[in-house]
Amino acid sequence: MKKIRISLLGKVVIAILLGVLLGQFLPDSLARIFVTFNSLFGNFLSFAIPLIILGLVAPAIGELGKGAGKLLGITALIAYGSTVFSGFFTYFSSAAIFPGILPVNAELTAMENPEEFMLNPFFVVGMPPLMEVMTALLLSFTIGLGLSYIPGTVLKEGFSDFRDIITKLIESVIIPLLPLHIFGIFLNMTVSGHVMGVIGMFLKVIVVIFVLHVMLLLMQFLIAGGVSGKNPFRLLKNMLPAYATALGTQSSAATIPVTLAQTLKNGVRENIAVFVIPLCATIHLSGSTMKIVACAMAILYMAGEPVTLAQFGGFIMMLGIAMVAAPGVPGGAIMAALGILQSMLGFNETLQALMIALYIAMDSFGTACNVTGDGAIAVVVDKIAGQEQDR
Repeated sequence: MKKIRISLLGKVVIAILLGVLLGQFLPDSLARIFVTFNSLFGNFLSFAIPLIILGLVAPAIGELGKGAGKLLGITALIAYGSTVFSGFFTYFSSAAIFPGILPVNAELTAMENPEEFMLNPFFVVGMPPLMEVMTALLLSFTIGLGLSYIPGTVLKEGFSDFRDIITKLIESVIIPLLPLHIFGIFLNMTVSGHVMGVIGMFLKVIVVIFVLHVMLLLMQFLIAGGVSGKNPFRLLKNMLPAYATALGTQSSAATIPVTLAQTLKNGVRENIAVFVIPLCATIHLSGSTMKIVACAMAILYMAGEPVTLAQFGGFIMMLGIAMVAAPGVPGGAIMAALGILQSMLGFNETLQALMIALYIAMDSFGTACNVTGDGAIAVVVDKIAGQEQDR
């Protein structure tokens, strides 16, 4: 008999539904067992976040210093610009839309200080992180830049192995336990009477982000068409098979063969396409950035917290760098972003869990936006590379 495999999104949806359902009648004594697990998992996640940052960001920056020289720099700069543009486009769009559809909600305001409204764990085990999040970021930048310049390979290989350890930790421990963590959060919110406003917020935000990501793709291909002199709508139409494949796989890496084939159909030279598409599958996450920015703003609006450009400007710029280090697994981008959500926006354990649930609910659409946008970047890089050769 063929074993049925449930996607991460399916597991998260089931966890939310079970949390809301069982929270209606489960006694507090049983619910606190899951609350205790949440406390342990949340503390472990806080311990792991600096390690995740160091293990992913440092080798990612170090590897950007190798390879195709000028073409690599141009592609990385365009990918970062696209990611940051997505973040600011999302910020201004959400700032115009969310205040009208997401009023301050007492149920989400309670999440700012959950210990005052929600069930408490039976016991707490302290798991202090080795360093602060900002320290981990600064150390990652310092080591990553150093790795890109030094001729030696021992330290590079060491950090490559460390990245493999962190990726395995995310794939084999954190991601599998996330649905149980999210179940516990929604169970606790239901028992405490703070869930319905959050569910309604989820549905509104999902609709808004879907519309925004369609608009983002149109803008990306209008720019690509303008630069290359090609029909932008035909370029976008040719990339739709990659979009559809990413919806099913939820993985930029798994979609690379289709993305590459469709990029070649757009007239991009093969030597450019085979370089740009795999690279952008790693460093270009405009769709993921859109989801994270919009979800964070939605939660802050409903929690009654201030949302300002000064606050989100730095967050978006830093997020663009963190996305370079996102591991290629479902939910990997939000894992890479947890540190700056905590350090720059003040998200506690409960708000981080809500972010993860809301992000994963749209994981397929974000991945599809990422890989489709890779095709637009390839068209632009192909045009720039052609101009360089003509000089």
